[in-house]
Amino acid sequence: MSGERTRSVIKRIIRQVGLECAAQGQSLSETLVAFMVKAVVLDPRNDFNMDQILTENEMQDLIQLCVTRLLDTTNPSLSTIKMQVYFDMNYANRDELLSEQERVLEGKLAPLVRAVTESGAHAQEMENAYQKIVTYALLRSGLGSPTDIGAVREVTAALQSVFPQTEMGTFISLSKKDKEQQLKDLAMLVTGIRLYNKQGQKGGSSIDDLPDILNRAIPLATRTLDERLNSCQLLAHRYTALLEAMQEDPHRSSQLSTFKLKEALFNVRQYEAFLCILQSNAITSAQEVESLDVQFEAAMMVLKNTVQDRTSIESKEVFPLFMELSKLWTCYQNEMLLLSFLTNMADNLQQFLEIQSQLFPEEMLTSLLEGVTVKSDEERIKETMGTRVNVSDFKNQEWLFPETTDNFDQLLIQYHGFCAHSIGVKGITLPGNPAIGILKHKEKYYVFSSKEAAYIFAQDPDKFIQLNVEKAKKYAELIQLLELRHQFEYLVPRAQAINAKKSSMKALPKCDSGTQTDTHILPPTIVRSYEWNEWELRRKAIKLANLRRKLTHAMQTDISHMRRENFTQAYLPKDVGTQTKRDNSSNVPKPQVFLQGLRGGSSPTTHMVAVDLTRPLDET
Repeated sequence: MSGERTRSVIKRIIRQVGLECAAQGQSLSETLVAFMVKAVVLDPRNDFNMDQILTENEMQDLIQLCVTRLLDTTNPSLSTIKMQVYFDMNYANRDELLSEQERVLEGKLAPLVRAVTESGAHAQEMENAYQKIVTYALLRSGLGSPTDIGAVREVTAALQSVFPQTEMGTFISLSKKDKEQQLKDLAMLVTGIRLYNKQGQKGGSSIDDLPDILNRAIPLATRTLDERLNSCQLLAHRYTALLEAMQEDPHRSSQLSTFKLKEALFNVRQYEAFLCILQSNAITSAQEVESLDVQFEAAMMVLKNTVQDRTSIESKEVFPLFMELSKLWTCYQNEMLLLSFLTNMADNLQQFLEIQSQLFPEEMLTSLLEGVTVKSDEERIKETMGTRVNVSDFKNQEWLFPETTDNFDQLLIQYHGFCAHSIGVKGITLPGNPAIGILKHKEKYYVFSSKEAAYIFAQDPDKFIQLNVEKAKKYAELIQLLELRHQFEYLVPRAQAINAKKSSMKALPKCDSGTQTDTHILPPTIVRSYEWNEWELRRKAIKLANLRRKLTHAMQTDISHMRRENFTQAYLPKDVGTQTKRDNSSNVPKPQVFLQGLRGGSSPTTHMVAVDLTRPLDET
């Protein structure tokens, strides 16, 4: 409940600040207001105790401080925060921008695709669907408008050459998924044909020459970015020199204390970081266009050699070439989109640097720099190239050097590559020199502007890291500039949430959890194909022998063309008998013996005679 209360309080503060700024004529985004609330709360000079729930008076003080800072248009810190919020909300890398563009295009074409895929088989409906396919191919390619009669005629002629209207019946019979895929393929084929015709000067008047436009626009955009980057870097070097002079000369410090030099330095450094990102993207686009020029010319040459003056050609031979041409042209269109996006971003970032000319006009800055030596970042790094830390001076710390570390240039340096010592101690952003040595502390890497700064920082790294965090609390724009957002993820610290929970009488939230352990960790060793029964083996052998004598037949007619494939298989009936046992019997003659003389006779002396009456075997 305390967490919900805290969130409701924060939302209330943000809403109130936004309303008061709007009443003063400043309409600000909720993201900017929320960031400013966070910055004011974190600033130790405002003395807000984050371990306690804000009282009503503290909330009003917080609201007034936020409104005052948001309405102070002369503060470079506000311009920097606005710049950071704008960049975070609008910038997207190549993949994100192109995927979003594809999503938007699919959304625009969705009603047209739905109308084509859901059309019926009646003649009028098929004719209307064909016209919608023409419109879809035109809009999908981005090469003209449906209101351009010439472009519509070109698309219609190209579509009829690969997909005549008589094929609409077959198209209607397809599934919805197959229809959508065929629509995309047809659009690519039509685009490739139009590009080929344009190359042969047989049409394509409404198609812009994107390769030529890009080859002229990208160098211009890169040159503009370089000029703006050099200009802001010169300002950063001047501000750095003035801040160093203030620390060395107390009189100059009192003279320049009223100027917001640190805020101005952070402003141009953030502008420089964003321009470097845009410049890197512009260089990538230039490389992509250079590669596309070679691929497009080669694809067009292969297509010309394939087609030549032939009146007929197999579709499987030429269709992939047209589709490859369309894919390359889509890449050109993507580069145009990216270039336009980068140019707009660079132009919109300019407004956040206008305060520099208001605070420090060229005449004033020139007079302030009298007697001050201005050094560029390259000059500072060059001065320290011959020095490096001695590893033997440190027992429990790890130092990395270019010649002893793999992928040295790819290490993730903390504080955006600025000196880890000068930020918290001097409050200025000096470029770090990795050649001096990179300190690895708690799996993080730190660079320094001089050998002396490296030795001082290495004596107690945690102390200076905390100093840098405190400096970021004082100047909230440093949170993003120094990439410290992971250390300021929550406006309300965990201690406040714990105290609020202790004061609540409700039960702690609970949740169900479960774990499961595999029954068999090792893979089974049972051979499932093993069979011990020889009669089962015999049955399988007979089955395989029978399958070898079976035939599979398939057929297709004009009506079933372009439909799914059908298969049928028949097994002829067979009579099979087997006998494993039989009943049999045998008959032998019954023995019979007759004894003569048992009954006596007329003679006084009687002899008993045995007569064998058993029948012979052959008679039985």
